Amino acid sequence: MSPSTMTDPNEEPVVYRDKRRLDPETGEVRTPPGESPLPGAAGAPDAGSTEPAEAPAAEGAAAPEADEALTAANALAEERLGDLQRLQAEYVNYRRRVDRDRDVARTSATTSVLEALLPVLDDVALARQHGDLEGGPFAAISDKLEAALGRLGLTRYGAVGDAFDPSVHEALMHAESPDVTETVVTTVLQPGYLVGEKVLRPARVAVTSPA
Repeated sequence: MSPSTMTDPNEEPVVYRDKRRLDPETGEVRTPPGESPLPGAAGAPDAGSTEPAEAPAAEGAAAPEADEALTAANALAEERLGDLQRLQAEYVNYRRRVDRDRDVARTSATTSVLEALLPVLDDVALARQHGDLEGGPFAAISDKLEAALGRLGLTRYGAVGDAFDPSVHEALMHAESPDVTETVVTTVLQPGYLVGEKVLRPARVAVTSPA
């Protein structure tokens, strides 16, 4: 054996490395050991993407949950709005009922006071007819009393010559005469009183109708 063909047992074996980027058999891009895969190579991540491969799947799974949460929130908001509108309507109805009851109570109390004072007003009217108030100390008092009651809505009515109206007159005496063409009041026995448009007491009168 010649010296040129002899191998040194201490000599390291020669290793050949194929550093070609393209596989000569398949034509695909190869990644040398220790290097990252080139963009576009098989198994390489997209160069413009910074998210892991599992991110799109996670986002797709979270989308239905977000829709369900939004739907539930909208339903709760509509329910709360309905409750608020219902409470507002109940409050408005309550205020109207309270105002109406207050007006009724005020009118009832005023009517009761005025009814209690009618006998006093009758005595004042009789005294005025007989001239007892003229020049007397009670003339000013009676005037102030009638004025105060007038501010509360009390109105006296009933006069001779008025057409008889059974809704506001109470006929205590009746006569016939060819001198009249309709039933009229000929004598006022007791004046009537109104509170606003309500008859507090009808006028008690004597009437005359056509013969």
